[in-house]
Amino acid sequence: MKARSRSSNADARLSVRKTKAEKDPNKPKRPPSAFFVFMEQFRKDYKEKHPTVKQVSVIGKAGGDKWKSMSEAEKAPFVTKAEKLKAEYTKKIDAYNNKQAGGPTTSGDSDKSKSEVNDEDEEGSGGDE
Repeated sequence: MKARSRSSNADARLSVRKTKAEKDPNKPKRPPSAFFVFMEQFRKDYKEKHPTVKQVSVIGKAGGDKWKSMSEAEKAPFVTKAEKLKAEYTKKIDAYNNKQAGGPTTSGDSDKSKSEVNDEDEEGSGGDE
């Protein structure tokens, strides 16, 4: 009988792993960092200058070396673009989280304030009697 209990525990563990791996396809993707914003442009430029190079590792290595050699002023446009993308992502993920919680973004807040007001009215009327 001990062998049966062990197998049921193993089955329970396996079922937990299967459900844990599921991801929501509607969840917004994280925004790229300033380096990855830079790499998008760098790849295009590099491929134009070196059309015969097909190795991803060579292009990545060249991009990393270029990024390291750049000054803060040269990196600034990529940093600002990355910050804009992050701000957009923050708005999208907040909307997504509110939708997952089950409440709409604007009407959910007003419903809470209405219920708080009703609670205060009930408390106030009890003291008047």
